[in-house]
Amino acid sequence: MNTLIRLQGTLFFAFCLLFTPILSHAQTFQISGTVKHGITEEAISNATITIRETAFYAVSNQTGKFEISNIYEGRFMVQILIPGFEPYQNQINVKNNLNLGTILLYPLGMEEKTGDVLQKTIRATNVAQLFTSRPNLVGGNAVFGIPPEPKQLIGDYYLDGNWNKASILLYKNSEVMEGYLVRYQINSNTFEIRAEGSDEVSAIPGLRIQNVVWVDKDFNIPRFFVNGMDFKDEGSPISGFFEVLVDGQKPLLRRTVATIRASNYNEALMVGEKDDKIVKRNQYYYAVGKDIFMVPKKKNQFLEIFGDKATMISTFVSDNKLRYNDPSSWYSIFTYYNSQFEGFQPISNQLMDN
Repeated sequence: MNTLIRLQGTLFFAFCLLFTPILSHAQTFQISGTVKHGITEEAISNATITIRETAFYAVSNQTGKFEISNIYEGRFMVQILIPGFEPYQNQINVKNNLNLGTILLYPLGMEEKTGDVLQKTIRATNVAQLFTSRPNLVGGNAVFGIPPEPKQLIGDYYLDGNWNKASILLYKNSEVMEGYLVRYQINSNTFEIRAEGSDEVSAIPGLRIQNVVWVDKDFNIPRFFVNGMDFKDEGSPISGFFEVLVDGQKPLLRRTVATIRASNYNEALMVGEKDDKIVKRNQYYYAVGKDIFMVPKKKNQFLEIFGDKATMISTFVSDNKLRYNDPSSWYSIFTYYNSQFEGFQPISNQLMDN
C-alpha cells in the first residue's frame, strides 16, 4: 500500500515520508522596502513583513529596512504587522527584484492618512439627530468632543494557542527533536519551541521541519503535521503545514489559514464590529502521490475522486446519512475508502501503537 507516512521510534516515533523534498529550479527574486511612522516619518524596527500564504517573512531593522529573498514569480499579498499600528496589506506582482519603497504605518485609531491626522468625533447636530431617532439609546461614545477608542486587532495567528508536547523531524540529517513544547504560528510559518519547565522560547522556521507530532493538550490525542513543501499544488510546492486526518491510499489533509477581517463599525450609528479580527478557516485536500487537490463539495465531482469505487462510496454515504459538502463526513468517507486497501490503519492508531 502507498501510505503517506512510516512511523518509527517512540512518542514521536520518527516519521519518514514516502515523498521527498521538492527542489525548484525556477528563478527567484528579492523584495525590499523601508517601514516608517506615517506621522513622524521615523524608521520602524521589528515590524514583521510577511508574504501571505507563503513561508517567507522578514523583520525590519533599526533603519526600518527589510529584504525577503527567494520569492518566485507571481502575485502575492504583503502584510506588515507591529503592535500599536494599523495592519498594512497590499498586493504585489513579482516579475523581477522589487523595491516597495517607503511604506508608512499609522498608529491605531488614526483616521486621516494625509495632512493632519484627526480622530473622528460626532458633531452636535448628528448627536441630536441620533437621540431623536433612538431616544432609548444607552451608552456608546456618542458624546461630543470625545474621540472613540482606537480599534484593536483581536485574536492571534497560532494554530493552537496551547503549548503541546511534541517531537519534530528536521530535514537536515533527519534529526529528531523530542520532548519539547511547541506551538505553530500560521502567518509566519514558524514553530515556537521551549523545554518543559523553561520560559525561554526559540523559533524554528517551518522550512527546516519535515513533520511534527504533538499531543493535543486539551484532548490528549496525537496530531500529525507534514510540510507542504513536500507536496505539489498545480506543480508548485506549498508553504505551511498540513494535518494528516486520514492516512492511506488517498490521504485526507487539512490546512488552516488565517486572514484579517476588517472592522465594519459605523461610529454615527454605533453598530458593527469595532475591532479588526484574525479569522481562521480550514481548507481540506486529498493527496495522490505528491500532488494535492482541494476536496470538492459537489456530489459528482466528489465521487470522481474515488474512481472505480465511486458507487461503493455513494452507497456508504447514503447508508450512513453523510453529506458530500461536510468536512465531518469527509473523515468517515476517506477512512472507509482507505480501509478497502490492505494494511490500512487509522492515523491515531499508528501514532499510539509505536
